[in-house]
Amino acid sequence: MIHMGTLARPHGIKGEICIDWHADSPLLLDVPLWLQAGNGAPRRVRAMACRWHKGRPLLLLEGVADRTAAEALRGCKLLVPRESLPEPEEDEAYVEDLLGCDVLLPDGRRLGRLDHVEYPADQEIWVIAAQDEREILFPAQPCFIVGFDLDAPSVTIDPPEGLLEIYLS
Repeated sequence: MIHMGTLARPHGIKGEICIDWHADSPLLLDVPLWLQAGNGAPRRVRAMACRWHKGRPLLLLEGVADRTAAEALRGCKLLVPRESLPEPEEDEAYVEDLLGCDVLLPDGRRLGRLDHVEYPADQEIWVIAAQDEREILFPAQPCFIVGFDLDAPSVTIDPPEGLLEIYLS
């Protein structure tokens, strides 16, 4: 399963839910969807409608008919089976494929391991477990990502000046 977004706050009183969307395009009505609360087992859901509002998708799920029901789903992960998605281009990867990879600096030194990803304020932040067990919060912007090798597996980053000093000093 690929984590495509996270259900955020309800929108209105008819059960629509804002989504913190982590993908390039909305495929919500065309593919099977699953919800996962915390570390629980994912469960299948059916999208009834999806529309964009102020740059974010709003989703209406079957059985979610009011604000209270939508609020109960806040924080759930929206998952899509990998086989329902297109294969990434040669220079692309799904974030899930990078989890656990060694994180390298441009000179080849190992910084740590990509532990997990957070999405505060619509930003993709990689949480890197450094070799000394400290966490490094890395802004996963294309200008700071040099490349990756899924066979190694590793991802090479070129962090902004001063970032590593904040965490490793």
